[in-house]
Amino acid sequence: MSFLTRYDEDRSRPPFLAALRDAAVRALLPSVLVFAAVVGIGLLIVGPLHRLGTAENGVNRWFASWRTPLWNEVTHWMSTIGNTEYVIGVGVLVALLVWWRTREWWFAVVPLIAISLQATWFVLAAWIVGRPRPEVEKLDPAPPTSSYPSGHVGASSALYFSFALMATRIGNPVLRRLAVLVGAVVPFVVTFARLYRGMHHVSDVVVGMLNGIGCVLLSWNYLRREPRGSGH
Repeated sequence: MSFLTRYDEDRSRPPFLAALRDAAVRALLPSVLVFAAVVGIGLLIVGPLHRLGTAENGVNRWFASWRTPLWNEVTHWMSTIGNTEYVIGVGVLVALLVWWRTREWWFAVVPLIAISLQATWFVLAAWIVGRPRPEVEKLDPAPPTSSYPSGHVGASSALYFSFALMATRIGNPVLRRLAVLVGAVVPFVVTFARLYRGMHHVSDVVVGMLNGIGCVLLSWNYLRREPRGSGH
Protein backbone atom coordinates (compact mmCIF):
# COMPACT_ATOMS: atom_id res chain seq x y z
CA MET A 1 0.00 0.00 0.00
CA SER A 2 1.27 3.45 -0.90
CA PHE A 3 2.02 5.69 2.07
CA LEU A 4 0.48 8.70 0.35
CA THR A 5 -2.75 7.02 -0.82
CA ARG A 6 -3.38 4.77 2.17
CA TYR A 7 -6.66 6.53 3.06
CA ASP A 8 -7.94 6.14 -0.50
CA GLU A 9 -6.98 2.50 -0.88
CA ASP A 10 -8.92 1.56 2.24
CA ARG A 11 -11.85 3.83 3.14
CA SER A 12 -13.51 1.43 5.57
CA ARG A 13 -14.66 2.80 8.92
CA PRO A 14 -12.53 1.51 11.81
CA PRO A 15 -14.05 0.81 15.25
CA PHE A 16 -13.28 3.71 17.58
CA LEU A 17 -11.44 1.59 20.15
CA ALA A 18 -9.35 -0.06 17.42
CA ALA A 19 -8.39 3.37 16.06
CA LEU A 20 -7.52 4.53 19.57
CA ARG A 21 -5.31 1.48 20.06
CA ASP A 22 -3.64 2.09 16.71
CA ALA A 23 -2.96 5.72 17.65
CA ALA A 24 -1.26 4.58 20.86
CA VAL A 25 0.76 1.74 19.31
CA ARG A 26 1.58 3.20 15.89
CA ALA A 27 1.92 6.92 16.71
CA LEU A 28 2.35 7.66 20.40
CA LEU A 29 4.84 4.92 21.28
CA PRO A 30 7.11 5.39 18.23
CA SER A 31 7.06 9.16 18.79
CA VAL A 32 9.01 8.59 22.00
CA LEU A 33 11.99 7.98 19.70
CA VAL A 34 11.42 11.39 18.13
CA PHE A 35 11.37 12.91 21.61
CA ALA A 36 14.56 11.09 22.59
CA ALA A 37 16.31 12.36 19.45
CA VAL A 38 15.16 15.95 20.08
CA VAL A 39 16.36 15.88 23.68
CA GLY A 40 19.61 14.14 22.78
CA ILE A 41 20.48 16.74 20.15
CA GLY A 42 19.53 19.53 22.55
CA LEU A 43 21.75 18.22 25.32
CA LEU A 44 24.63 18.00 22.88
CA ILE A 45 24.07 21.62 21.82
CA VAL A 46 24.07 22.98 25.37
CA GLY A 47 26.85 20.59 26.40
CA PRO A 48 29.75 19.35 24.24
CA LEU A 49 28.66 21.44 21.24
CA HIS A 50 28.04 24.64 23.20
CA ARG A 51 30.29 26.60 20.84
CA LEU A 52 27.63 26.12 18.20
CA GLY A 53 25.53 28.66 20.07
CA THR A 54 28.26 31.26 19.67
CA ALA A 55 28.36 30.70 15.93
CA GLU A 56 24.57 30.78 15.65
CA ASN A 57 24.39 34.12 17.46
CA GLY A 58 26.10 35.60 14.41
CA VAL A 59 23.14 34.58 12.28
CA ASN A 60 20.74 36.17 14.73
CA ARG A 61 22.75 39.37 14.78
CA TRP A 62 22.64 39.43 10.99
CA PHE A 63 18.85 39.16 10.99
CA ALA A 64 18.63 41.86 13.67
CA SER A 65 20.87 44.21 11.68
CA TRP A 66 18.37 44.70 8.87
CA ARG A 67 15.16 44.98 10.85
CA THR A 68 12.73 47.66 9.71
CA PRO A 69 9.36 48.80 11.13
CA LEU A 70 7.59 47.28 8.13
CA TRP A 71 9.24 43.88 8.45
CA ASN A 72 8.79 43.97 12.21
CA GLU A 73 5.04 44.22 11.62
CA VAL A 74 4.97 41.66 8.80
CA THR A 75 6.94 39.08 10.77
CA HIS A 76 4.71 39.65 13.77
CA TRP A 77 1.82 38.22 11.78
CA MET A 78 3.99 35.55 10.21
CA SER A 79 5.06 34.44 13.68
CA THR A 80 1.47 34.51 14.97
CA ILE A 81 0.60 31.65 12.60
CA GLY A 82 2.61 29.37 14.89
CA ASN A 83 1.00 30.52 18.16
CA THR A 84 -0.47 27.66 20.19
CA GLU A 85 -4.00 29.03 20.27
CA TYR A 86 -3.94 29.71 16.53
CA VAL A 87 -2.62 26.23 15.69
CA ILE A 88 -5.21 24.54 17.89
CA GLY A 89 -8.04 26.66 16.52
CA VAL A 90 -7.13 26.12 12.87
CA GLY A 91 -6.50 22.42 13.49
CA VAL A 92 -9.91 21.86 15.07
CA LEU A 93 -11.68 23.94 12.43
CA VAL A 94 -10.09 22.08 9.52
CA ALA A 95 -10.64 18.71 11.19
CA LEU A 96 -14.35 19.49 11.54
CA LEU A 97 -14.53 20.68 7.94
CA VAL A 98 -12.79 17.55 6.64
CA TRP A 99 -15.04 15.35 8.77
CA TRP A 100 -18.12 17.10 7.38
CA ARG A 101 -16.91 16.79 3.79
CA THR A 102 -15.60 13.21 3.92
CA ARG A 103 -17.59 11.67 6.79
CA GLU A 104 -14.29 10.03 7.77
CA TRP A 105 -13.49 11.08 11.33
CA TRP A 106 -10.48 8.75 11.40
CA PHE A 107 -8.95 10.76 8.56
CA ALA A 108 -10.00 14.17 9.89
CA VAL A 109 -8.15 13.69 13.19
CA VAL A 110 -4.71 13.23 11.58
CA PRO A 111 -3.59 16.87 12.11
CA LEU A 112 -4.94 16.84 15.67
CA ILE A 113 -2.85 13.78 16.50
CA ALA A 114 0.21 15.40 14.93
CA ILE A 115 -0.03 18.68 16.84
CA SER A 116 -0.79 16.86 20.10
CA LEU A 117 2.33 14.70 19.81
CA GLN A 118 4.48 17.64 18.79
CA ALA A 119 3.26 19.84 21.63
CA THR A 120 3.84 17.13 24.23
CA TRP A 121 7.42 16.48 23.21
CA PHE A 122 8.18 20.17 22.68
CA VAL A 123 7.13 21.11 26.21
CA LEU A 124 9.13 18.30 27.79
CA ALA A 125 12.21 18.88 25.63
CA ALA A 126 12.21 22.63 26.32
CA TRP A 127 12.04 21.94 30.06
CA ILE A 128 14.83 19.36 29.99
CA VAL A 129 17.24 21.25 27.72
CA GLY A 130 16.55 24.79 28.96
CA ARG A 131 18.57 26.57 26.28
CA PRO A 132 18.86 30.38 26.55
CA ARG A 133 17.54 32.45 23.68
CA PRO A 134 19.81 34.28 21.21
CA GLU A 135 21.82 37.27 22.39
CA VAL A 136 19.85 39.86 20.43
CA GLU A 137 16.82 42.01 21.13
CA LYS A 138 13.69 39.84 21.18
CA LEU A 139 10.62 41.20 19.43
CA ASP A 140 8.22 38.80 21.19
CA PRO A 141 7.65 38.09 24.90
CA ALA A 142 8.77 34.60 25.94
CA PRO A 143 10.34 32.65 28.83
CA PRO A 144 14.14 33.14 28.86
CA THR A 145 15.11 29.46 28.75
CA SER A 146 12.84 27.79 26.21
CA SER A 147 14.65 28.51 22.97
CA TYR A 148 15.12 24.84 22.05
CA PRO A 149 13.33 23.47 20.15
CA SER A 150 11.11 26.04 18.46
CA GLY A 151 7.52 25.40 19.49
CA HIS A 152 6.15 27.79 16.86
CA VAL A 153 8.00 26.04 14.05
CA GLY A 154 7.21 22.59 15.42
CA ALA A 155 3.50 23.35 15.78
CA SER A 156 3.15 24.95 12.36
CA SER A 157 5.11 22.07 10.78
CA ALA A 158 2.90 19.46 12.44
CA LEU A 159 -0.27 21.27 11.40
CA TYR A 160 0.48 22.47 7.88
CA PHE A 161 2.51 19.51 6.66
CA SER A 162 -0.46 17.39 7.79
CA PHE A 163 -2.70 19.64 5.71
CA ALA A 164 -0.37 19.20 2.71
CA LEU A 165 -0.69 15.41 2.95
CA MET A 166 -4.44 15.60 3.38
CA ALA A 167 -4.73 17.95 0.40
CA THR A 168 -3.38 15.26 -1.95
CA ARG A 169 -6.90 13.76 -1.83
CA ILE A 170 -8.55 16.88 -3.27
CA GLY A 171 -10.05 16.07 -6.67
CA ASN A 172 -9.68 19.48 -8.35
CA PRO A 173 -6.05 19.59 -9.57
CA VAL A 174 -5.68 23.38 -9.28
CA LEU A 175 -7.10 23.46 -5.76
CA ARG A 176 -5.05 20.40 -4.80
CA ARG A 177 -1.76 21.94 -5.93
CA LEU A 178 -2.57 25.24 -4.24
CA ALA A 179 -3.50 23.57 -0.94
CA VAL A 180 -0.39 21.37 -0.97
CA LEU A 181 1.79 24.40 -1.75
CA VAL A 182 0.32 26.46 1.11
CA GLY A 183 0.70 23.58 3.54
CA ALA A 184 4.32 23.07 2.51
CA VAL A 185 5.30 26.75 2.61
CA VAL A 186 3.70 28.03 5.84
CA PRO A 187 6.17 26.32 8.24
CA PHE A 188 9.07 28.01 6.43
CA VAL A 189 7.31 31.36 6.73
CA VAL A 190 7.06 30.85 10.50
CA THR A 191 10.71 29.73 10.60
CA PHE A 192 11.87 32.93 8.92
CA ALA A 193 9.78 35.07 11.28
CA ARG A 194 11.12 33.39 14.43
CA LEU A 195 14.72 33.89 13.32
CA TYR A 196 14.11 37.48 12.25
CA ARG A 197 12.45 38.31 15.57
CA GLY A 198 15.41 36.95 17.57
CA MET A 199 13.42 34.22 19.28
CA HIS A 200 15.47 31.18 18.25
CA HIS A 201 18.84 29.93 17.11
CA VAL A 202 19.05 28.22 13.71
CA SER A 203 19.35 24.78 15.31
CA ASP A 204 16.21 25.49 17.38
CA VAL A 205 14.06 25.97 14.29
CA VAL A 206 15.67 23.11 12.38
CA VAL A 207 15.02 20.61 15.18
CA GLY A 208 11.59 22.13 15.79
CA MET A 209 10.68 21.43 12.17
CA LEU A 210 12.10 17.90 12.34
CA ASN A 211 10.03 17.29 15.48
CA GLY A 212 6.92 18.42 13.60
CA ILE A 213 7.73 16.33 10.53
CA GLY A 214 8.35 13.21 12.60
CA CYS A 215 5.00 13.62 14.34
CA VAL A 216 3.25 14.21 11.00
CA LEU A 217 4.61 11.03 9.46
CA LEU A 218 3.64 8.94 12.47
CA SER A 219 0.20 10.52 12.62
CA TRP A 220 -0.48 9.98 8.92
CA ASN A 221 0.44 6.31 9.39
CA TYR A 222 -1.34 5.87 12.73
CA LEU A 223 -4.28 3.84 11.43
CA ARG A 224 -3.88 0.34 10.06
CA ARG A 225 -5.14 0.30 6.49
CA GLU A 226 -5.47 -2.53 3.98
CA PRO A 227 -5.36 -2.20 0.19
CA ARG A 228 -8.43 -3.00 -1.90
CA GLY A 229 -8.92 -6.68 -2.52
CA SER A 230 -7.06 -7.76 0.59
CA GLY A 231 -10.20 -9.01 2.32
CA HIS A 232 -10.25 -6.12 4.85
